[in-house]
Formats: sequence, C-alpha cells, structure tokens
Amino acid sequence: MAATVRTAKKLLLGREIAHMIDGAGLSQGEAAKLIETSQSRIALLINGGGSISPGDLLLLADKLGFGDEGYKEALRELRRDNHKRGFWTTGHNRAYSEDLRLLVDLEKHADQISSAQVEVIPGLLQCESYVRAQHSDRAEAGDVPLEDQIKARLARQDILDKAEPPVVQFVLSESCLRRVWGDSEVMREQIDYLIKLSKRSNVLLKVIPFDQPAGRRSPIASPFTLIHAPSPGAAGPLELVYVEGEGEIRYLDDAKALTAHQAAWARVSNAALRFEETRKFLKSVLQDFRK
Repeated sequence: MAATVRTAKKLLLGREIAHMIDGAGLSQGEAAKLIETSQSRIALLINGGGSISPGDLLLLADKLGFGDEGYKEALRELRRDNHKRGFWTTGHNRAYSEDLRLLVDLEKHADQISSAQVEVIPGLLQCESYVRAQHSDRAEAGDVPLEDQIKARLARQDILDKAEPPVVQFVLSESCLRRVWGDSEVMREQIDYLIKLSKRSNVLLKVIPFDQPAGRRSPIASPFTLIHAPSPGAAGPLELVYVEGEGEIRYLDDAKALTAHQAAWARVSNAALRFEETRKFLKSVLQDFRK
C-alpha cells in the first residue's frame, strides 16, 4: 500500500479539526464517537494524514457546534482535492522525492517563506544554468529523465509569478555566492539572476559576507526555512520549519521549534547586510566572476 501523501491542505484541515474539537471541549476519542470512527483516525487527520468523506467532515462540524455555512464551505474547500491522487506520478512531478513533496505543496500555499542558507543558492532562486550544473553529475533518477529533474526544480519558482505571490525572504551566507557550480559563466548568470530577483517587491534578499561579524549565536551554518500558510478557516495560519540534513528532511511545527527558529531567523537577518547593501555586494561578486 502506498504511503499517504501529506499536503498543505491536509495539514490545514487537520488544524481546523483540532480547533473544532478543542472549541467543543471534547477529547479526540469523544469526537471520534460522533462520527463512529476511532481516536487513532482523528489523530491521523489532525496530523495531516488519512482522509475523511465530505459527509463525515460536515457531520463532525455540526455535532461539534460549528454549523455556520461559511465555515463549512471553508472546510469543504480544504478537503477538496487535498489528496492529489496521481498528481506526483506524472510529468516532471515524478522528480520530487516523497519527503520533498510536502515542501513543494507548502510553497504553493504559503504567503510568506523565510529561508537562511549556506553553500548552495536555494532552489527558489536558481537560474536554469545553475540547476543544470548541479544536476550534471547525476544519473537519471529511476525512470525520471534528467530534463524532468531540471524542469521540476525550476517549476517551483512559478509561485513568484502568480497573481498574489508570497513574500519570500532569504539570508544567504557569502558561501552560497562563492561556491562554484559549473564554471564562472554559470556563476555570472546566477549572480545576475539574484540581482534581478532582488528588485522584485516580493523578494527580500540579504547576504552575510564572510567578514561580517555575525555573532556567536547566529546560526549561519544551519540552513532552515520558515513557512507561513494562511487558512480559510478559523484555526489560524499553518506555521512550520523545514530542516534538511544529510539524507534527512524534517518538518517541525511544535511551539518550541518554531520559537527557536524564529529567533534564529531574527539573528541571521539582523547580522546580514541591508537590501541595498546586498545588491551592491552582489554586483561586486559578479565583477569577481568576470575577471
């Protein structure tokens, strides 16, 4: 049996279910009895797994005291197509690994993304030649052609051009700019691409130079991404942290992890150059690659 794919909508719906249960003052077990199911299934739904029929979802809302038609329509919208059955098995979408699929989906629903990076330009900011250079030593992943792998990376950037794009904030260590992928020509294209992106109103880009005193508590060696996705319901936005290590991807949504990473973001952001200073610095790096 295939593993259940967690999606942004499933996580948002899970938050709404938890909100209704808490609002009614019931336990998960007591809520489960209202629709003749198990506590474990309710827990799975709250965690963004499993599925629930439209009938059971609306019945649960009514019995928990959330009968407002506007709210129930928000619940319907969150449930609608939230399983995306087959979405990840066609075209370039096949190139996304199972543990990366949630990030890709979250990016599409987010209204704010804040990311601190080292060594590698983040995927949302990579130009095509840089992507190709990164994939140059990779074989085809199973039945996924190299061109589809490249297309998958670039397709994530579509969110920057939609009608209401998210605000994306990046703090890059200078190592991201200096680490060569491909050759100097590739790096010139990439740095020039960053300069152009930095002029967009929804792209906020800052750099921490090697000689900038970052402070001992600034976690410039620990990449992470904060994601904020609004909800049409009443439970409030979905907030979590994406952390990627060697062979491991984690999504953290507990209060302690969020607080720690929000504080880390404040430190690295404060340690970085200002926006205009960053653009000037990028231009100097571009000149270095032209020599």
